[in-house]
Amino acid sequence: MASESTQAQNGGGFNAPEPTTRGGPDYGRFVEAVRELQDLARSADAPDEVVTEAAGLIEKVTGLLAPYRADEWTSPSGRRMDLPNRGNILQVPMFLAETDDGRIAGEATFRRFHLGRNGAAHGGAVALLFDSVLGYTTYKLTQSRFQRTAFLHVNYRNIAPVEKTLRVEAGIDRIEGRKIFVEGRLLDGDTLLADAEALFVRLNPGQP
Repeated sequence: MASESTQAQNGGGFNAPEPTTRGGPDYGRFVEAVRELQDLARSADAPDEVVTEAAGLIEKVTGLLAPYRADEWTSPSGRRMDLPNRGNILQVPMFLAETDDGRIAGEATFRRFHLGRNGAAHGGAVALLFDSVLGYTTYKLTQSRFQRTAFLHVNYRNIAPVEKTLRVEAGIDRIEGRKIFVEGRLLDGDTLLADAEALFVRLNPGQP
């Protein structure tokens, strides 16, 4: 018979990630190696024979890892609290912290993997960054662990360059019952690259 926690994880509620040390001391190195591979997959103009060899090596690695495929509740990805982005490869790499005036600020870097065209990060990657930043802002500033994105609007003001450290700022606009309204900005120095507003809704007990 399935345990109560297993039943919840299968759709009986929104579950916060449980911290883990699974993956060991080299998990951060592993994540960075995968990111670097993604960057090179976008940027390398290698000879045919090099691509052929690389494909074989990557297939060897996927074969090595395949027997250990796990669900989201047991995989270290997203649960390594000691690593940037909790070891989640999906996220745009960033470092965030609460400021003295009760907001969130930090730095983010779009990798070559996030390139759209002409040196600019893909618009979807910018939206991904805001969803992550504003979700973190909601959690950190309200201590509410159970909410989901209900609305996200992004204004693209200038191109967001890849492979450059950018600044992010965010804060709570207002709270109306279960609704948490947040806003954020992405900047390159004094230049506003994009701004966003979002609505996060606190989940009811048992709501997935």
